[in-house]
Amino acid sequence: MKKEDQLIRFRSISEIHRAFGMPKPKHPLVSITYFDKDQPLNPGNIPGYDVLSFYKITFIAENAGRLKYGQSYYDFDEGGMLFLAPNQLVGSTENNGNASCYILLLHPDFLQGYPLAKKIKQYSYFSYAVNEALHLSDEEKQTILSVCAIIEKELNGRIDEFSQEVIIAQIELLLSYANRFYQRQFITRKTINNDILQKTETILDAYFNSEQSLKQGIPSVRFLAGQLNISAGYLSDVLRSLIGKSAKQYIHEKLIEKAKEKLSTTQLTVSEIAYELGFGHPQSFSKLFKNKTDLSPLEFRASFN
Repeated sequence: MKKEDQLIRFRSISEIHRAFGMPKPKHPLVSITYFDKDQPLNPGNIPGYDVLSFYKITFIAENAGRLKYGQSYYDFDEGGMLFLAPNQLVGSTENNGNASCYILLLHPDFLQGYPLAKKIKQYSYFSYAVNEALHLSDEEKQTILSVCAIIEKELNGRIDEFSQEVIIAQIELLLSYANRFYQRQFITRKTINNDILQKTETILDAYFNSEQSLKQGIPSVRFLAGQLNISAGYLSDVLRSLIGKSAKQYIHEKLIEKAKEKLSTTQLTVSEIAYELGFGHPQSFSKLFKNKTDLSPLEFRASFN
């Protein structure tokens, strides 16, 4: 079997440390390791694909050439950050040996009893694709470096009763900075993101103007993201930054626009309109319409007339 076809699940941080030939982690549930040309990341003979039972955050301070992360190659000459949540299928991380980077591994059990255990699931960038990575300015890189250094110092120092609290506080700070920097990235790449919005509108218009909704049902966020070749989480965050609505909310908005058009310009019954728009049950359509407009479909048609 080729390496690229092999798959293994790493259930503990110690397992992945052994696979990469790294020293045993100081703590069984969290580790942070720095790699550079003097201490390169060497995947060795680990499988081509793996599934992790823990979070993985990679901060690339400097890289010469392309980096394979997950199942894609990407250019990180300027540095950046990538985030993976537990149970995601990923490829082995590879580089040319010149990258300077921190890799933080965090088991969910380490967060038990702390608010971050729930909050970390709200950061959608853990589901972004590699080409949606966070790109950092020099100032932002220094900020992330300082937080990583504190975590590294805590883990390499004497573990005491305050260690977990301090480390979790720094990880939460790291994630908050990442959230802030992503919002900056959405703003600075507004031209690109406006293009995503326009393409999203075009796809939805074509979907609802054809028989696709009748055959395939209401378009999902995953379907829409697939048409745009981006991740569902990234699509929602881009739309939220531009128009204040998630991808699901935007789909519903376009759906209601189409429903209003049919109610005001055709003699189709509410049930017929519901089925044409992809609803399996007319009641579901009526409930959504009323929720979005404060009117039932029949009330809207009557008020329009």
